[in-house]
Amino acid sequence: MFGVIPRVVWTRVAPCDDKNRVELSHNCLLLESTEPDPVLGRPRRVLIEAGTGDKLDAKMSAIFGLDGRTVETAVVEAGVDVGAIDHVIVSHLHFDHAGGLTRRVREGEEPDWEATKPGSASGDEPRVKFTFPNAELIVQRREWVDARNNDAVMTRTYYRDHILPFEDESKPLSDGRPRLRQVDAQRPFPLNRKPSRDEKPKTSVDERMTEVLPGIRVFLTPGHTWGQQAVAFEDDRGRTVVFTPDLMPTAWHVGQAYSLSYDVEPYTSMVTKGWFLDEAAERGWTLVLDHEPGNPVRTVRRTEGWYELDEAEG
Repeated sequence: MFGVIPRVVWTRVAPCDDKNRVELSHNCLLLESTEPDPVLGRPRRVLIEAGTGDKLDAKMSAIFGLDGRTVETAVVEAGVDVGAIDHVIVSHLHFDHAGGLTRRVREGEEPDWEATKPGSASGDEPRVKFTFPNAELIVQRREWVDARNNDAVMTRTYYRDHILPFEDESKPLSDGRPRLRQVDAQRPFPLNRKPSRDEKPKTSVDERMTEVLPGIRVFLTPGHTWGQQAVAFEDDRGRTVVFTPDLMPTAWHVGQAYSLSYDVEPYTSMVTKGWFLDEAAERGWTLVLDHEPGNPVRTVRRTEGWYELDEAEG
């Protein structure tokens, strides 16, 4: 979780267990529009992130120390039917962010999709159902291509059973729309050009944002994956909230060199973190960190030479 940072250093801020594991959360956001949507005739409901879900087998669940709670559990506890989710936006398609898009088949159910090739299933059950049967999935096109090609540092992080079901043209949404929408947000730096360590993009973050739904915009934050995206929206308090992906998964990762050892490009992560924190401090963003085990809601403050995170109200 801390890349090149030695254990003797990161354990000063992040306590670990006897297996050297740190506590992490799979933070997800459930958004509901404050006014009825003119098309739906009711508030629009959007889920950001889907967590790991329930498909990993017992061995893998034990390795990661999963507690069995899923995004489906959380949505139901919030008093919302899973069929009432209209859209799901994921930052990227690693299993701990998108595995919950599908779930295990339960007794008496017919599967929506079945894995037929070795390695396609993330656990011991090859049959899956859409967790949110009426939801459109929104993801960056570059991320989708890389996930389909399994272009990752780890070999078991992109699983077919939370990707391929959304490409099945025989399983459209009830209104006939495809289940999958791929977005092409503008890159912070041109392809095949390496920015310097502290360089900022020539374009503003507003120019690079893509509005995917009314009031909800996404923008690329490359490094952990090439197609990773952050999600920005305005809440009912007038704050600009930015769901922050694995660019900075916890408050421990605010340091410039604190990246993940399975980032596809750690140097790019460092450069991205620099301009991201600069934008957050300048614009007064409220961040929601995707794996923070404590309060994930933070604001950014400039210090001499770098930045610090302050806790904020949820």
